[in-house]
Amino acid sequence: MTIRMWVPAVALLFATASFGAQLQEPVGPMNDTAPAAAPVTEPSANAPASAPEASSPAASNSAPTAAKPAPEAKVTVPTGTHLPLVLHNAISTRSARPGDPVYFETVFPVMVDGKVVIPAGSYVSGEVTQSKRAGRVKGKAEIAIRLTTMILPNSYEVNLAAMPSNAGTGGGETTNNEGTIIGDSDKADDAGTVIRTTEAGTGIGAGVGAASGHIGEGVGIGAAAGAAAGLAAVLLTRGPDAELPRGTTLDAVLDRPIVLDASKVQFTNPGTSTAISGPPNREPQRQRLPF
Repeated sequence: MTIRMWVPAVALLFATASFGAQLQEPVGPMNDTAPAAAPVTEPSANAPASAPEASSPAASNSAPTAAKPAPEAKVTVPTGTHLPLVLHNAISTRSARPGDPVYFETVFPVMVDGKVVIPAGSYVSGEVTQSKRAGRVKGKAEIAIRLTTMILPNSYEVNLAAMPSNAGTGGGETTNNEGTIIGDSDKADDAGTVIRTTEAGTGIGAGVGAASGHIGEGVGIGAAAGAAAGLAAVLLTRGPDAELPRGTTLDAVLDRPIVLDASKVQFTNPGTSTAISGPPNREPQRQRLPF
C-alpha cells in the first residue's frame, strides 16, 4: 500500500478518536452565573405561625383609638351645710367618757340643685370627744362630740365631719363657737340656798337670844351661822351636769364638703324620720352629794 493511500486513513482515524472523546466529557450548565434553585420545604405542623407584618405608620394613625371610660358623676354637699338631727341615746357629763358613741337621725332633707341628696331618716353616728363635769366653786360642765359617719336610707355610707352649732336639750345648755355644749349654771339656786340657811340661822339665833335676854346678839350669831352653813352646802357640791336627753335636737354644721356618688343619691321623696318626743323643760339642779 502506498503512502498516499495511508494518509486519508490516518486522518480519518484521528478525527474519529477526537469525536469520541468529546462525547465522553460531562455536559455543564448552560449558564454558569445563574443561581441554583432553592429547595422547596413543606411547613411543619408544629412550627409557630409567623408574626404578622408590622402595620405602616399611616395605617396605625388611621386606626380608631379606644374611648376612655367617662368619670362617675358626683354630687357635692358644700361646707357649712346644716344637718338638723335628733338624738337617739341620752348623754350626760355625769357618766359620759371620751370615745362613747352617739347616735342621731336627720329630721329634715338636704337638697342640692333642687334634688334630695340626704333624705330625712338618714342615720348619723359619732363619738364623745370631751366630757367635763362642773366644778364645786366655779366652772360649768362641758361635753363635746364629733360626728363622723352618715348612713342614707339605701344603706349608702359616707364619711363626714360636722360639729354642733345649737342644741335643744330642754334645759339651759348652750353651744360655743367650737361646738362644745356648755352646761347651765345654778347661781339662782346657790343664792337661794344661802338665803334659806341664813334665814333659818337667824330664826334659831333669835330664839336663843330671847331665852338668854340678848336677842340682838342671838340674831347676829344665828344669821352668821346660817350663812356659813349655806355657803358650805354650795362649796361641797358640784354645779349642774350638761344633759342631752333622748329627743334632744341638734343642728350640726359640715366642717368640710361631702362628695356623694350621684348614682346612689337618686331619691324621689324627702324621707321620713322616726317620731321621737322632745325632752321636757327642766331646771338646772346642783348635785347635792359631795362627789
